[in-house]
Amino acid sequence: MEYTKSDWKLFRIRIVDWQEAYMDKLNKEYIELLNADTNASDKFWELEKRIRKDKRKPGVIIEMSKQDLIIDLVSLINDNVIGIEDLEEFSDGLKETVKTFIER
Repeated sequence: MEYTKSDWKLFRIRIVDWQEAYMDKLNKEYIELLNADTNASDKFWELEKRIRKDKRKPGVIIEMSKQDLIIDLVSLINDNVIGIEDLEEFSDGLKETVKTFIER
């Protein structure tokens, strides 16, 4: 798996913004759910189910390690936290490795 030291540094900087944007998106979805024209109990339990599922996603929480950098990026892309275009500033080697994993 190809990546550089600067890829790792950039990832540690960018992950904060990516997660904030993703959680903002989730919050808007929760608000929409709560504003639905259904029973309060249905909204409550649906919200509880969504939060339980969402809080395990890499867009919310992620254990960062250099060894898992590529896997983490692929997970973030697969969960629609980021897009391949968000890797623009990363090295060509990292981008190619991520693309290879995504295409599988």
